[in-house]
Amino acid sequence: MTIDSRQVAAGMLEAVPFARTLGFEFVEVAPEADGGVRAVVRLPDSPATHNHLGGPHAGAMFTLGETASGAVVLAAFGHLLDRATPLAVRAEIAYRKLAMGAVLATARLGRPAAQVIAELEAGQRPEFPVLVEIATEAGKPTSEMTVIWTLRPN
Repeated sequence: MTIDSRQVAAGMLEAVPFARTLGFEFVEVAPEADGGVRAVVRLPDSPATHNHLGGPHAGAMFTLGETASGAVVLAAFGHLLDRATPLAVRAEIAYRKLAMGAVLATARLGRPAAQVIAELEAGQRPEFPVLVEIATEAGKPTSEMTVIWTLRPN
């Protein structure tokens, strides 16, 4: 699988204006050895996105994680957009440690893309997880998130 990370980033920023509003930076969108996909998205440190403690607001971190998961979905299944629409079904986040400064969300496809595609081709509406870790730039994990996505046949 080849992935054009610039095309994925541009597509996400065009489709999700809120990602532009929050100033998200797409650091990486790349295939993984097992046929999966990884995306890393950065939320810069900005007073506009701070909470009452001076770190990134929980809502900004949630949006960061969901955006990173969307980049994974677009990279893995973008070639199917003429046949299916990706939709986030539900999400869960756990805020584990206080985050300060810029944070990075690293998202990974939680099921092999081939399985998801096979279900879609069999006439099903597949659901699949995208697992997200949010960490400081120094690598200290602060939050974990799972976003369940579906491909709704058009």
